[in-house]
Amino acid sequence: MNFMHYKKTKYGFEWGAADVMRYCSDEKEGWVILGIETPKHKDGVQIYVTKTGKVRIYSDDGEWIAPKAGGRNER
Repeated sequence: MNFMHYKKTKYGFEWGAADVMRYCSDEKEGWVILGIETPKHKDGVQIYVTKTGKVRIYSDDGEWIAPKAGGRNER
């Protein structure tokens, strides 16, 4: 049986084609920023999480905006 590649790194882990790492955080403010890099997203995607749990995702193209509830993408 073949298992998907997994390896711990200094700041995160590699899992399959994804390299997941912690970028930075602010303990006082309570936010964290994670990064995911892949062969097709070499500059990565940044995931910003606030202390209340709000998630914002950024790439070279800017912030990724989720569709509004009731929009065409809702199932």
